[in-house]
Amino acid sequence: MSVQRVGVVGAGTMGHGIAQVFAAAGIPVVLQDTTAERAAAGIARISKNLDRLIEKEKMVASEKAVILTRLSATHDLQQMESVDLVIEAASENQAIKLELFRALDGICPAHAVLATNTSSISITKIAAATQRAERVIGMHFMNPVPVMKLVEIIRGMRTGDEVYRLVHGLTEKLGKVPVAVNDSPGFVANRILMPMINEAIFTLSENIATAEGIDAVMMLGMNHPMGPLALADLIGLDTCLAILEVLHEELGDPKYRPCPLLRKMVDAGLLGRKSGRGFYTYKT
Repeated sequence: MSVQRVGVVGAGTMGHGIAQVFAAAGIPVVLQDTTAERAAAGIARISKNLDRLIEKEKMVASEKAVILTRLSATHDLQQMESVDLVIEAASENQAIKLELFRALDGICPAHAVLATNTSSISITKIAAATQRAERVIGMHFMNPVPVMKLVEIIRGMRTGDEVYRLVHGLTEKLGKVPVAVNDSPGFVANRILMPMINEAIFTLSENIATAEGIDAVMMLGMNHPMGPLALADLIGLDTCLAILEVLHEELGDPKYRPCPLLRKMVDAGLLGRKSGRGFYTYKT
């Protein structure tokens, strides 16, 4: 089986980035979101990303034009009826994902692979919502998608070998590095990353240091390219909270208990870069 056309469900931070890398690799993409405006906004963000590459002389205008011809936007999930692979990049909410996979199972052709970009939710559980569990797999891209090389490839209990090989090879075609990961809450990246971010938030809430100070310690002392609080803002504090809640519930270990300050900030709508304010303030 070859992948001639890809669908991406969700045109937000992760979805538009995933669509961009597929289009840049020569594969036509249909980018879907709940409204036409949201889907169109995803394409507009891709266009801006490509403009930045042109400014940095990493791309020429004619290359951008070709990439954009491979992208289409829609609010109609039914448009996934002609794709070979669909990647779900909706909110990190189990109920939403299960509903989407039930719908996609009924829309996508029988041969299509259904992939999820979930950060923490069980691939096996998502696959069970479909009648094609052997064709469901996790493709966990890192943010920002066009820049970060890693893609965690997660097999559910019933994911087929052929599907794994297809997705592994396709990931390499995108210029990414696939890493095989077993189906466990948070997989590898967030199983390790989120407790660190959570502890940084506890450190801030206990007034041990300022946000700037905490991030400086991790960047200058541990050689991290970005501090944990700035990284949380980039990921989205609501997403961080959702992942920690999955880790805490599924693993039952109190070390994954989300910091109360994180919950309070999410309740207040202080979600990081996407809301203009989190641990830092951003221009919107």
